[in-house]
Amino acid sequence: MKEKVLVTGGAGFIGSHLVDRLIRDGYEAVVVDDLSTGFEKNINPACTFYKASICDRVGVEKIFSTERIDYVFHLAAQMDVRKSVQDPIFDAESNIIGSLYLILDSVRFGIKKFVYASTGGAVYGEPQHLPVSEAHPINPISQYGISKHTVEHYLYLYSLHAGLKYTVLRYPNVYGPRQNPKGEAGVNAIFIGLMLSGERPVIFGDGEQLRDYVFVSDVVEANMLALTNGENQIYNIGSGVGISVNDIYSRLSTQLGFRQEARYAPARAGEISKIFLESSKARRELGWKPEVGFDEGLGRTLQWFSSNIERPSFARR
Repeated sequence: MKEKVLVTGGAGFIGSHLVDRLIRDGYEAVVVDDLSTGFEKNINPACTFYKASICDRVGVEKIFSTERIDYVFHLAAQMDVRKSVQDPIFDAESNIIGSLYLILDSVRFGIKKFVYASTGGAVYGEPQHLPVSEAHPINPISQYGISKHTVEHYLYLYSLHAGLKYTVLRYPNVYGPRQNPKGEAGVNAIFIGLMLSGERPVIFGDGEQLRDYVFVSDVVEANMLALTNGENQIYNIGSGVGISVNDIYSRLSTQLGFRQEARYAPARAGEISKIFLESSKARRELGWKPEVGFDEGLGRTLQWFSSNIERPSFARR
């Protein structure tokens, strides 16, 4: 029998790519997504889909009981830093309570491994040094960073007391096809969507913020490696290179022939100015490294968006 894998957030950007890979590699995929930020069109028709919230305790337990899950990939989250600042209760309910339901059911039903999508861009706070390794102090400056790190510690606790096996992957800024151009995260997708519609993007702050960008297929590969490696460990998944928002705007403008200047607005509360991740531990213990360079990944992303968003007249001259 095929091993069965539950993917929360499997209708979303990263989750849908992960589901495609799991099915391609011979696993049976079960997707749980409430479609609040995911899209039904992203769902692989070969998977079993439940439109449900991870915060529905009874519903989550029923899925575990019905499906007999072997592995869990937990990607569903409230991931908007600004929303976490404005509504910390909602952030905690979504990211902590919902995750705890999944952890408790994973223990109860004896799953083989729990792979958790955390954040390398928010748990560390303002870096004391760059690039940031897993040994860096944890000092999140947003409610989102706090909630994601809290779940990391719950996993450690249930590993210690209940034998739950887990791997935590601290993501960088992930980009690529299917990212929502109208979402609250993902500067590449947001800029591309606006530029292709002839609208001027907004840059918050001075645009010199540095972030670590990794293409979605490389993040999916890290998840697949975590199925059988890195037991009870935390890993940064990053390129080790910081790229500024201004640089991204310039590259996209050049490639799309977009001639308008960006609009600038005040920096947003809770956001870090500069961070990129040191990932030698993932290379050493998972056998992972990024394979898609930023320019190549940006080209693939542009190609996908250009085929899925109608471009205005300015871009066809």
